[in-house]
Amino acid sequence: MKLKVNGVERPVAAAWQNESLLSVLREQLGLTGARLSCGIGQCGACVVHVNGQPVASCVLPVSEAAGTEILTIEGLAREDASLHPLQQAWLDAAVPQCGYCQSGQIMQALALLQRIPDPDDAQITQAMNGNLCRCGTYDRIRTSIKNAALVMRETR
Repeated sequence: MKLKVNGVERPVAAAWQNESLLSVLREQLGLTGARLSCGIGQCGACVVHVNGQPVASCVLPVSEAAGTEILTIEGLAREDASLHPLQQAWLDAAVPQCGYCQSGQIMQALALLQRIPDPDDAQITQAMNGNLCRCGTYDRIRTSIKNAALVMRETR
């Protein structure tokens, strides 16, 4: 089986085909940005995009991801190695404290901004509702999403 991850086809060993997408990304492919936290798809730390949709990779069998386009936090950086506007906004607002949930937060925010380029507070709250941050940086996350939205609209 092969997975297309961040634009590159990657083989998956037969022994891994019954594992979660998260396990394969982290343990076989070395893409450690998505994190295991709850293991039941409720916290958002493991969010990646599958065919442009945010997905809890800890509960998605890797076999169901075959033939799809997978985007992880590692795939957001641009070809010139500059950061994606969301990543830059996160740094500019000093969002991360421990950083554990941040890749999932960013991937969820990306899905929101792809759907709604200029979200209001209620739309941000609704979209980010399934992503938990034990450090409580929700206000900075909201600010970062708004700042990234502005940059992304200007560069379209």
